[in-house]
Amino acid sequence: MKYEELTHKIIGCAYKVYNELGFGFLESVYKKAMIIELTKNKLNVEDEKPLQVYYDNQIVGEFLVDLFVEDTVVVELKSVQNVAQNHEVQLVNYLNGLRKDIGLLINFGPSGVDVKRKYRGVKNTE
Repeated sequence: MKYEELTHKIIGCAYKVYNELGFGFLESVYKKAMIIELTKNKLNVEDEKPLQVYYDNQIVGEFLVDLFVEDTVVVELKSVQNVAQNHEVQLVNYLNGLRKDIGLLINFGPSGVDVKRKYRGVKNTE
């Protein structure tokens, strides 16, 4: 499955969860709901997946990602008023350190689902 198709499915699940739950729950509630929805959509999802962080081709630590989908996409979930720039930079740093190519920052905010798609090595803002 291509990145675009996979991230589209994940984002669709986030909208389904938000449409059902709305805003105001803790991140952990959205995470559990996302796991249910991703699984219903036949996507392999791992919760609090430990991934190794590399520096100079050496393991320097381990990090737990909120969700890891199809052994490909790092998904970080938030339930805040507004996503801050540091959340986006943090996800890109995770991708670089974990050597993963793509990540999604999904915020279940007061005005709906806010999604930022990030790529390794690129500190872009969408």
